[in-house]
Amino acid sequence: MMTAVPSRPLPAPQPNVETQPFWDAAAEGRLTIKRCGACHEPHYPPRGRCPFCFSDATAWEGSKGEGTIYSLSTMRRGPNTPYVLAYVTLDEGPAVMTNIIECDPDTLAIGDRVEVAFTSTEGGPPVPFFKPVAR
Repeated sequence: MMTAVPSRPLPAPQPNVETQPFWDAAAEGRLTIKRCGACHEPHYPPRGRCPFCFSDATAWEGSKGEGTIYSLSTMRRGPNTPYVLAYVTLDEGPAVMTNIIECDPDTLAIGDRVEVAFTSTEGGPPVPFFKPVAR
């Protein structure tokens, strides 16, 4: 059975001053992360201070939106199932908790390559989910 784009309505994200650039990029179909200017570590989710060294010298940068499944769990109970929750390690380094869509949950595996797929919300910017890279 294939999972598709979520059949349930997704509530619109509530951007704030720190996250507005992320959501503006998402509305344009671009995934962004932040990188620290002090320790040079990339991080996600976006925030004003680096989670590694606590510097406020962080800057936005584009992500290719590609990565590898680090961990996954398929939910099979409840409405709109099955669906897959996963941690994806982006090629740039940060891990993203997300849904994997447009896939057969029974064939997904740790180490599979995935790419970002923006999914519409109820009146707000789209959210980044991921789908398997075509083989």
